[in-house]
Amino acid sequence: MPFQNLDMDWVLKIISLLTAYILGSIPTSIWVGKIFYHIDIREHGSGNAGATNTFRVMGARAGFPVFFIDMLKGYAAVKMLYLTDFYIPETGQFVNFQLALGLVAMIGHIFPIFANFRGGKGVATLTGVVLALHPWATLFAFLIFFTTLIITKFVSLSSMIAAFSFPFILVFAFSDTTPSLIIFSIIIAVLMLFTHQKNIERLIKGEESKFKVKKNKKP
Repeated sequence: MPFQNLDMDWVLKIISLLTAYILGSIPTSIWVGKIFYHIDIREHGSGNAGATNTFRVMGARAGFPVFFIDMLKGYAAVKMLYLTDFYIPETGQFVNFQLALGLVAMIGHIFPIFANFRGGKGVATLTGVVLALHPWATLFAFLIFFTTLIITKFVSLSSMIAAFSFPFILVFAFSDTTPSLIIFSIIIAVLMLFTHQKNIERLIKGEESKFKVKKNKKP
């Protein structure tokens, strides 16, 4: 039997990673749009299947639930490790596997199996991941995000600045120098650049749309 000698712990770890991916793959904005508004969110607004475009196209009544559910996906993916006994909680190995679960959940959101691998940019899911990992640092990043948003009105720019500030918040505000967490935060910042390429192009050209919540659209 090819899997006869496979450690059961590894089987459960693989199942955990797959579960995190499936959680991340739940296309909240797409399902809300199709079920309640009879539209595909990817064919409207910026074409992005995320919370920001949901606010733009369907209004706050749909935007807030989409944001919180997408955030919950990342939060649940990280926290579900407490349901296992792979590692002792709060040890280095435990945190490392939490980071892996969070990253996989974000990949699921960006490339969802339930939506032909056309998902969102991962900002709300990332928020849930970092909230589960370091709540106070996340609060600081939130403040930076909202301050930038108030000043510039650009969600994309605010998201990227908040993501790039996170490693500095960890090190300088909380003296957290956990290598894996710092590396993870840098990877996330780079991932934000990758998912926001079109936004960066529009920002440079002065064509990026400023954030404006559309009046609630009736389902």
